Amino acid sequence: MRIAMIGGGYVGLVSGACFAEFGINVSVVETNPTRLSALREGRIPIYEPGLDALVASNSQAGRLTFGDDIAQAVAGAAAVFIAVGTPPRNGDGAADLQYVHAAARQIAEALTGYAVIVTKSTVPVGTSRRIAEIIRRTRPEADFDVASNPEFLREGSAIGDFMRPDRVIIGLDQKRPERAAQAEAVLRQVYRPLASSEATLLFTGLETAELTKYASNSFLAMKISFINEMADLCEKLGADVHELARGMGLDTRIGRDFLQPGPGYGGSCFPKDTLALSRIAQEAHSASRLVETTVQVNEARKAGMAGRIASACGGSVAGKTVGVLGLTFKPETDDMRESASIPILHRLAEAGATIRAFDPVGMDAAKPLLPEGVVYCADALEVADQADVLVVLTEWNIFRALSPNEIAKRMRSGVVVDLRNIFDPQAMRAAGLTYQSVGRP
Repeated sequence: MRIAMIGGGYVGLVSGACFAEFGINVSVVETNPTRLSALREGRIPIYEPGLDALVASNSQAGRLTFGDDIAQAVAGAAAVFIAVGTPPRNGDGAADLQYVHAAARQIAEALTGYAVIVTKSTVPVGTSRRIAEIIRRTRPEADFDVASNPEFLREGSAIGDFMRPDRVIIGLDQKRPERAAQAEAVLRQVYRPLASSEATLLFTGLETAELTKYASNSFLAMKISFINEMADLCEKLGADVHELARGMGLDTRIGRDFLQPGPGYGGSCFPKDTLALSRIAQEAHSASRLVETTVQVNEARKAGMAGRIASACGGSVAGKTVGVLGLTFKPETDDMRESASIPILHRLAEAGATIRAFDPVGMDAAKPLLPEGVVYCADALEVADQADVLVVLTEWNIFRALSPNEIAKRMRSGVVVDLRNIFDPQAMRAAGLTYQSVGRP
């Protein structure tokens, strides 16, 4: 079996490499010359643990190829996956579908036989049917079906998520049962290697599959915003948010995941998808107040973190040196999209702080997004040198191993604001540091 993957970005590259690992021949189409050149040379343009080895082994085996010719990739493919970007549209937060629509037109012109056109990109409800309309208008004689197959990959653990998923959701045109059955047979073959695992292949209608991705991410975002509000309440009442989260998470109806307090969620999915779902609900004239409030709460939390840091410094960071540990929105990725570090560091710089920062993999991506005066350090301890306050923004594991005594020795004023709760409060205070965390006494 051979498939085509239109888009060599995060979703397309990870999905393509994992499908190739299943034994499928995968042609990845990437039109960005710089990214395509890197992929052909074996250089991975994104950071994802294990992805470089997976791409290298499958490229060497001939199962994974990269090119910019859609016609060549699509010809004879049993399934064509659309994995192009759907960034928020300026002004209203709705997903911008120009790249999806362009891909649909190009696929239509390239089809040589029956194929299932599968949307991997996160798209609003109705997009799959719109893709079908575009293809029919471009090539009335084309033989194809459409499907929606949203991805649920977490950056930093994407390969494991793809190879060992808890579910695979596939939406089909259930208004045309015979065609849906034909498309289902193809996609069952694509995902056949998962048959021996415990993964559930859930077949739904097109609209349900498209909405499920937005609903899932928005629900998880709400969990994060909820535990952040509980962390604030814990601070007021002298409670411990970690013990509270454990007590909540042991309830199987709630679960343990996404109950870690912090400076607010970021990344490529939650901010974009909550905004998009709000827009979808507005256009459907169906109130989505919980999602809208989640967006507002998260933005307010990010904005308020700079104030928390200033308060720890006596009310002002003017003329003070702020050391920052971590810049990316989460560990194990170089993704800076919607990272809490962006608004926080800009506010600190505007307030007159000198900023020193270190991130294990994200500094190149961070530089265009952060204030010009940020000093980028070679390691975590260098960040602490002569710092008035040390701030933890990303919970990289290498930071957890830092010695409190060494931190105290290097700092000018031993104030630590741990917005990810990675350090032991007792150990930090025993080293003579003034330590603040989130939602803990």
